[in-house]
Amino acid sequence: MEKTSQPSAVALVTGSGRNIGREIALSLTASGIAVAINVRSSVKEGQAVVDEIAALGGRALLCVADVTDQRAVVAMMAKIHKEWGRLDILVNNAAIRREAKVEDISAQDWHDTLAVILDGAFFCTQAALALLRKSDRAAIVNIGGMTAHTGAANRVHVVTAKAGLTGLTRALAHDLSPDGITVNCISPGMIDTARNTTSASAAPQHHAKHHPLLGRRGTAHEVAATVAWLAGPAARFITGQTIHVNGGTYLGG
Repeated sequence: MEKTSQPSAVALVTGSGRNIGREIALSLTASGIAVAINVRSSVKEGQAVVDEIAALGGRALLCVADVTDQRAVVAMMAKIHKEWGRLDILVNNAAIRREAKVEDISAQDWHDTLAVILDGAFFCTQAALALLRKSDRAAIVNIGGMTAHTGAANRVHVVTAKAGLTGLTRALAHDLSPDGITVNCISPGMIDTARNTTSASAAPQHHAKHHPLLGRRGTAHEVAATVAWLAGPAARFITGQTIHVNGGTYLGG
């Protein structure tokens, strides 16, 4: 991929040091898009993704910032602007996905989960608007989750926050349509990813109760390909929608 002084398009992917976020960054890179890799504290993981993109001939920028900190988010946007002078795509992927019984969820756990998923998406969107409004291909993609539609045991904080992303997506689609900015939500389900649980490979409890019609679990790359499509030129007439990527596990609107 040939480098130029200024990229033809720039994306920011929050929480992109691993799993789905990393795959989204790589898929956008394959489309010739420069990508800002955001991590909160996993600097080594984030740098590894930046290096991986560079090895592929792409362009990447490491942005260490807590998306729940509004000032840090504003500073991150300023860094992207200084580096590339533009932002065309925002992918709000950062999330906390802990499991706990409702009676065991502390006030701090509740607020932390909602802050990363909802405050993070709002702060990033708000801070990105000045740059997105200058783009003729501006797109925001929020990464939700299947349990926001099905519900799940021991995930009341995560389910609530992910369901909130659906509402945020629809509201933003209304507010930003005059600027030509599309806003959509991707709802992944039954995706194989590494998780921070008591076992490094343990899947969420609700996975045992759901079975994809296609007979297998999905990959992070399949989610990422959907993001790349929604953020690309073929999806400019799609906004305010939730796209389900779950192999037929959940058949809903």
